[in-house]
Amino acid sequence: MRIAPAVTLTTDQRDRLQDWVRRRTSQIRLVKRARVLLLAADGWQNDEIARELEMTRRSVGCWRTRFVHEGLPGIERERPRSGRVPRVRTVVEATIIKKTTQETPKNATHWSSRTLAKELGVSQSMVVRVWQANGLKPHLVKTFKLSNDPQFEEKLRDVVGLYLNPPANALVISADEKTQVQALDRTQPSLPFVKGRLGTRTHDYKRN
Repeated sequence: MRIAPAVTLTTDQRDRLQDWVRRRTSQIRLVKRARVLLLAADGWQNDEIARELEMTRRSVGCWRTRFVHEGLPGIERERPRSGRVPRVRTVVEATIIKKTTQETPKNATHWSSRTLAKELGVSQSMVVRVWQANGLKPHLVKTFKLSNDPQFEEKLRDVVGLYLNPPANALVISADEKTQVQALDRTQPSLPFVKGRLGTRTHDYKRN
């Protein structure tokens, strides 16, 4: 059985790989290669990395071997491929990524493929291909919430630590309300909505 070559990272190499993973403008393919090496350096086997990153075992082995022989330059560099080189895309790709992630259009919250194409003087399909290749979806928004508690990190460590390493014979229970679900007291369940009838509730209904 073939044994995968060991991956050993210097401090500078690990810092650079982690920077690629964290940076929003990094290309998706470069992020995946960086994650392969970080996991390999932590002792993961190729089949484990492949499952974790949803890659083929062959691809994982390829990037592991290339790093061992060529270092980080071999990971960054694309090997020559047959066929016509897409020179226009190569030139404008970085500009499209920068515009998409760091700027917004006038009178709009985000770029559409049409507005960005018009702004840069390229085709709409070019913008779409670059977005797809780099995992960019400017029309989608995720909500998030940050705590302003100065002791948030300390409290977080305490709670997570309790789950990861609970005291002997202890039962850890977490209780919290569901977003947009009210705590209501009812003596009987409400009747379901049907055609011709409104929602119902008992006379002794109580809202907490």
